[in-house]
Amino acid sequence: MTRSWQVDNGDDQWYHLTHFDWLMVHDTGALMLPKNQVGFALGRDKETKNADLLTAIVDLIFLTTTTTTSNPFIVSYLIDKFGFSHGFALKASKELYFKTSQKPDSVLYFFKNHSFTDSDLRSIIKRVPWILSCNTHKTILPKFQFLLSKGASTSDIVHMVRGNPRFLELSLKNHQIKFEFFLSKGASSSHIVSLLTTYPQILQTSFENRIIPLFKLLTRFFKTNKDTIVCLIQHSKWVTSHPHHLIVASINLISDFGVSDSVIARLLQNKPSIFGSKDLIKSLEEVKSLGFDPSTASFGVALVAKKGMSKKLWDEKVDTFKKWGWSDENIVEAFRSQPNLMLVSIDKINLVMSFWVNQLDWNSLELAKFPNMFCYSLHKRIIPRASVWQFLLIKGLRQKNASLVTPFTCSENSFLNKFVFSFKEESDYLLKLHEEKMKFANTKNIGMPSTKCSQVRVLGEDVLLVAIEPVLAHVIEEEEDMDSGGKGKNFLGKTR
Repeated sequence: MTRSWQVDNGDDQWYHLTHFDWLMVHDTGALMLPKNQVGFALGRDKETKNADLLTAIVDLIFLTTTTTTSNPFIVSYLIDKFGFSHGFALKASKELYFKTSQKPDSVLYFFKNHSFTDSDLRSIIKRVPWILSCNTHKTILPKFQFLLSKGASTSDIVHMVRGNPRFLELSLKNHQIKFEFFLSKGASSSHIVSLLTTYPQILQTSFENRIIPLFKLLTRFFKTNKDTIVCLIQHSKWVTSHPHHLIVASINLISDFGVSDSVIARLLQNKPSIFGSKDLIKSLEEVKSLGFDPSTASFGVALVAKKGMSKKLWDEKVDTFKKWGWSDENIVEAFRSQPNLMLVSIDKINLVMSFWVNQLDWNSLELAKFPNMFCYSLHKRIIPRASVWQFLLIKGLRQKNASLVTPFTCSENSFLNKFVFSFKEESDYLLKLHEEKMKFANTKNIGMPSTKCSQVRVLGEDVLLVAIEPVLAHVIEEEEDMDSGGKGKNFLGKTR
């Protein structure tokens, strides 16, 4: 028979355990404690001298237990109120205790008064059903008031709870300790709130066993405490899902392999899942065998590329390049030259190749010699500049054997000065042509890829200029230029 006990341990700590007798202790909330921990809790209470807890635990001994077999009223309430399936309602009902709708209705009223929508509540209750049985003014309100006192808005709190409602299970003291710790390390209250709004998982992370030891470890790699805090909070899911000793071992392994602290810091910022992953030494050796020097930033990018995707996806990308005429040697050389190449999506690869080969009628092997092209925005850089470059070639203003990639490698100002303004008679038209393509790049049309060619009249002649318009949403998301001063930036943010 499935049983559970429900008790407040006095420190607002929540024990989610199953297969125990279920008891309500006064109105302290949906908290669970097994029979075999009553003695432990009682002993701890004597140390903390918490009279209320002692009374509550003693009361437990005399209360009548009830099983957590399905309660028809609770099951019906969950189905009627939230539209849950019968199976889920049956399961969730075992975490709840109420005989009428008064208690859960009051909980819903409380949350709605704090700007939670029906959709928010359905999502939250699906993840933490116990909330419907809790005493909101004892369990939830103090935490909301604390966050508000630290500068969080009602909207911030809604985002935090919606993102990770399980942090409400932990004590107010738990949140206060973490907040004060981050403040003591130089972070501002507003910055902490901003981070917690997006990454509330850190509030559920053990302070003593996770945050403290990992903070000490990470300070070796980050220049400021603020950077360390940002890394901890942003990657709290990684912090909680990997044993500390495994993270330490992985960092030591990568460091001993010759990877610099600065590159390790960037890996921690961008791809912390590498630390604690399986077969790490195999990946390190494989990247080194491809010709990457462990002491360089490129090694870190290549490691992310190899370790950050499945072999299946890697092979699919290799096959995509081969489809466009590249050999294995071309792919390896291009990857060695620009390790970000294999981090580009297959859709982006195909779009750039299609534009270059089918629309511009240029050789794909030119791109193998300059793989940075795949890291540039197709819409904001390649298409606008290709339109200008193609016009210059057609008008005989550039030699046909001129480098095809040169116009794409320089900064925006350099491009305009060299390929637009330097041609005084055509500069007005060239600038207009460039701006039209850039204007299209700033639109937010989302749909399937399409190819649209437009005719423009230039000096009395009809000239077909390419205006390919692929608009895949997920390609647009990765379309931010990776250039800075004409140099391509790699995944870890360091210019090559």
